[in-house]
Amino acid sequence: MSETVIDTQELGEKIVRVLKTIYDPEIPVDIYELGLIYDVFVNEDKEVKILMTLTSPNCPVAETLPVEVEEKVKSLDVVKDAEVEITFDPPWSQELMSEEAKLELGLL
Repeated sequence: MSETVIDTQELGEKIVRVLKTIYDPEIPVDIYELGLIYDVFVNEDKEVKILMTLTSPNCPVAETLPVEVEEKVKSLDVVKDAEVEITFDPPWSQELMSEEAKLELGLL
């Protein structure tokens, strides 16, 4: 059992590293630091589900960003499948951004 826990935790960290390579085109900060990723679920079959939001429902990348996230996560060797679910509950706000992102954008 503990092996699975370590695997999924390691995989989670790899997924986060991949997410940090994806940027919102309007803001020079990656989607993870922006707080767009609400949750990452990994099951024992190495299938990944990512719950994320966008800065607004009218976000210009609403069609392409989730696909990019799915494709980049699927590109990890150990990931069997990846699915992105978009939610606007709760809606994104600047409070969800990391300190690093706020600093980057001059909000601190």
